[in-house]
Amino acid sequence: MNQYISIIIPVYNEEKFIKDTLDGIKDINDISEIVVIDDGSRDNTAKIVSEYSLDKVKFHKLDKNRGKGYALNYGLKIALENADIIGFLDGDLGVCSSEVEKLIQPVKNNEVDVTIARFPSAKKKGGFGLVKGLARNSVLEMTGEDLTSSISGQRVFKREVLEKFDEMPYGYGVEVGMTIDILKYGFKIKEILVNMTHNETGRSLKGFIHRGKQYYHIKKIVNQKKKEWR
Repeated sequence: MNQYISIIIPVYNEEKFIKDTLDGIKDINDISEIVVIDDGSRDNTAKIVSEYSLDKVKFHKLDKNRGKGYALNYGLKIALENADIIGFLDGDLGVCSSEVEKLIQPVKNNEVDVTIARFPSAKKKGGFGLVKGLARNSVLEMTGEDLTSSISGQRVFKREVLEKFDEMPYGYGVEVGMTIDILKYGFKIKEILVNMTHNETGRSLKGFIHRGKQYYHIKKIVNQKKKEWR
């Protein structure tokens, strides 16, 4: 039986990358639909996606910027109407989005419940490992599982995993919060090495501000999960 596979892509001001990201996955036969949620972009992202000529791309534009967590929840409601398997991708991957096939296959073949993309080492020097260290140590402490990529947003899930959530956590801690919950529920996660790259921020002021927000949000959601699962 063919499985209906939906890919959700939340985007915010990704006019430079979104066409290439869609180009990378448009010809993957396993993917039944691509749900793009524009989170109130102020550039040409919405125009590019709305003019993208592919029937399986479903485009929805939010009236204002509400954050990645909101956009994912919005897209998930749409995907759950039909999907057996659901994937999350970021809009800035470019054509290397095609690597999502490596995440789809283990879930499709019922080997695991969730796959998470493990990226190669970044080309630019980023932060000092504080955010990744916090995420990794927090997941290990709470679940006993040592995952190196728990902040990665590139994931594929069986439908029943996402049905456990009334809604996904908001903010930059969404991935870590979900990882903890998924493992606590007893589902199996596998990290898959992929040849994906992001739009890297490097050691710029913008990059440090972003990582500071990530650290704060992850710390906050981990404290919340500790209360929920104690």
